[in-house]
Amino acid sequence: VFLARHGRDHSVPPHLINYRANIMALKEVGVKYIYSTVAVGSCNKRYEPGDIVVIEDILDFTKSRPSTFFEGGDEPVRHVDMSQPYCKNLRDRFYNMAKREGLDIEGNGVYVCTEGPRFETAQEIRMFKKLGGDVVGMTNVPEVVLAKELGICYSAIGIVSNWCTGMVGEITLHDIQGAMEMNRERITKVFIDVFKEGLGKDNCNCSNSIIEL
Repeated sequence: VFLARHGRDHSVPPHLINYRANIMALKEVGVKYIYSTVAVGSCNKRYEPGDIVVIEDILDFTKSRPSTFFEGGDEPVRHVDMSQPYCKNLRDRFYNMAKREGLDIEGNGVYVCTEGPRFETAQEIRMFKKLGGDVVGMTNVPEVVLAKELGICYSAIGIVSNWCTGMVGEITLHDIQGAMEMNRERITKVFIDVFKEGLGKDNCNCSNSIIEL
């Protein structure tokens, strides 16, 4: 199953994506594993434009998005364990396959999610760096949270498209599109090879992360 979160013509801005509908639809058609690709800006000089980063953790700076399926009412109060937001099994499998195929890939990136659709200010980027953020994007929250609530294994692969505001120069659409195009075929091949090799539930707690009170 392939789902374009911004729509077929890339017309849905990040703050208006119906994340709950997307993740629930994937669950209802039987999806058990999700690999997500995200364009990100880098606020860590270790990650340069064109690099591929396996995301390990998040800093959530979204503001107005519905971010849970657990709305109370007749249901008991539920909490989701986010000690490992991203499936370790999927992360390791993609990283190892990418290395095997010669991709220049980094692991353990911390993803800062902002509300969008505006880019961040230079002062915001300085704050994110101090908090431990590595890359910045606008779509991975609440996707990763919703997948966790439904017990779906979820991993995000960040494609560094530009330096964040205040790092160097200006952000241009050409930079972002170029980085995505450069990596599209290589990442697609890794995904296909990972799926061919098979996926399992080794080393992950994705299907039992709900705490009910």
